[in-house]
Amino acid sequence: MNGFGMFIDKLRKNPQTIVMTEGKDERVLEASSRLLASNFLKPILLGNPDEIQKAAEESGFNIRGAQIVDPMTYDKIEEMVDLFCEIRKDKGLTPDEARELLRHPNYFGTMMIKMGLADCMLGSSSMSTSDTVRPALQIIKTKPGRSIVSSCVILVRPSATGENEVLAMADCGINEKPTVDQLVEICEDTANCAKNFGISPKIAFLSYSTKGSGHGEDVDRMRNAANKAREEYPELMIEGDELQFDAAVSPRVARQKCPNSKVAGYANTFIFPDLNAANMGYKIAQRMGNFEAYGLILLGLNARINNFSWGSNAMEVYSMAILTAALDLN
Repeated sequence: MNGFGMFIDKLRKNPQTIVMTEGKDERVLEASSRLLASNFLKPILLGNPDEIQKAAEESGFNIRGAQIVDPMTYDKIEEMVDLFCEIRKDKGLTPDEARELLRHPNYFGTMMIKMGLADCMLGSSSMSTSDTVRPALQIIKTKPGRSIVSSCVILVRPSATGENEVLAMADCGINEKPTVDQLVEICEDTANCAKNFGISPKIAFLSYSTKGSGHGEDVDRMRNAANKAREEYPELMIEGDELQFDAAVSPRVARQKCPNSKVAGYANTFIFPDLNAANMGYKIAQRMGNFEAYGLILLGLNARINNFSWGSNAMEVYSMAILTAALDLN
């Protein structure tokens, strides 16, 4: 991974606007101040302008030049309501229901993207991932050919060679127990995301079994998903059977358990069997392996939308804003 320079260069060539749904959050204000000092990504802060300005002054952050939009007093709210009702007419959404939903920053920000008023959105830690995904699915939908939204985390740490060690893990935040077909989707979307970070994906479908050493429904699900993914995406390096984590990352273990594999022992992109394992796995790596974690990065949406976690600091919010704007930018 060459650092964030490659993402910033991408944005310098094609400047973007990003909606920040929690405009008076101190971390958002600091990140916005940093963004406003450049000219590649312009923040749009949602919230009461007086409260946002007061919070910025009290925190000592210069947000001069930031666009501040208050969903409560937005002068084009009726235009937004009409479009929202049209999008959700099959569900019988009424204008009053639409107005109430649009009081929430996640709905309002998503509609700004739909209307072309912003390019992308970063939700806040006050929202769960599902709170961010729900309006996006209702308003913007998934990408063509995708049936689900999933998520991955990119993990980065310096290695002994001086290069960064970069890993991808999925699905760390959304799908509780993906089916075989869903795992295949998650595999391709995670691999494509990983490539943005300089990873040449070597993909392992993780299990408590390696190539049939264990038995059970979950083992079969991961083995079948691995086989199907390798058939559907022959251009990707995918181990065609399930792997235990040690066989996936340790060359010594891999030589014993799967000696002819080109992936085992060297995997860098990990597809977990369920949300429990994936969420715990990336946090163990982050906290005990001294990795920096970037994500959750939402995959499969037909727009660039993410949120940051409650434990994020201002620098991480800044980084997530840049990632959100730059990933999948044509």
